[in-house]
Amino acid sequence: MRTLIIAFVAAFTMAAASFPSVIVLPASTSPNGLAPEGIVSGDGNTFYTGSLTTGQIVVGDYRTGETSYLVTEPTVVPSVGLAYDNATKLIWAAGGPSGGAAVYDSRTGEPINTYVLAPGFINDGIVAGDSVYFTNSAAPELYRVSADGSDGVETISLSGPAADFVPGFNTNGIEATADGKTLIIVNSSKGELYTVDPETGESALIDLGGEFVFTGDGILLEGRTLYVLQNGGAPGVPNQIAKIKLSGKLTSGTIVDTITDPAFQTATTVAMKGSSLAVVNAVDFGGSTFDDYTVVVVDKN
Repeated sequence: MRTLIIAFVAAFTMAAASFPSVIVLPASTSPNGLAPEGIVSGDGNTFYTGSLTTGQIVVGDYRTGETSYLVTEPTVVPSVGLAYDNATKLIWAAGGPSGGAAVYDSRTGEPINTYVLAPGFINDGIVAGDSVYFTNSAAPELYRVSADGSDGVETISLSGPAADFVPGFNTNGIEATADGKTLIIVNSSKGELYTVDPETGESALIDLGGEFVFTGDGILLEGRTLYVLQNGGAPGVPNQIAKIKLSGKLTSGTIVDTITDPAFQTATTVAMKGSSLAVVNAVDFGGSTFDDYTVVVVDKN
């Protein structure tokens, strides 16, 4: 019996170790490459990432590293931040400068609905209960649509510190608490985090004790731990994930660690897979493009 247990543990360890740490995404028909930006984990070992150049969405497998195109004829271009709904199996794509958003069936890639939100840059989205919320980096507003993919858009005007915009990219990544009653957003240019009441748009600063998360892009909340992907898109700002422990009332937070990896190349968004974080390498802010676009998997602890 002991021999069998040892053999099982060894087999499990070998299987876990065989997960690829870098997954190469498929080639694109665009001369600028795939240029992915958003990433979300789906069911099982599945992940999804979208294209800034074509709006197409790729589906991949964390275990095997295999990837293929899921959405080949997108209804919104580009695809920036993504959101996935475990209940409905729908994928939501923020449409960046198009001012819109789209929702697709994650099993077939078929379009379900397309939304006109507002001018600006629709950057990221999150599913919270029966709603999906999107950010606009150029306007102090959030947008709510129904998580079932039906028609209708509600504009939520931000008030408080989150509404204080500066030149450059402002509101970017968005997350929600487990009960959906509080949203968390990051301002890329100011390096600040805020809580937002989704019913009123009222915001409050999350005090980081004098620290900042400049170029904060995609964010990920696990309990009271917030991961903020800093995309390195500004001089002196590293390409890293800031790990932040939040207070019980989400009024303050402490940066307890930073996660880096040599394979990060202008990483933009982060997703979770078990004890690991998956990061997608997007555009090179230096003006060139990469030969291969990749997903990098790192330990979150």
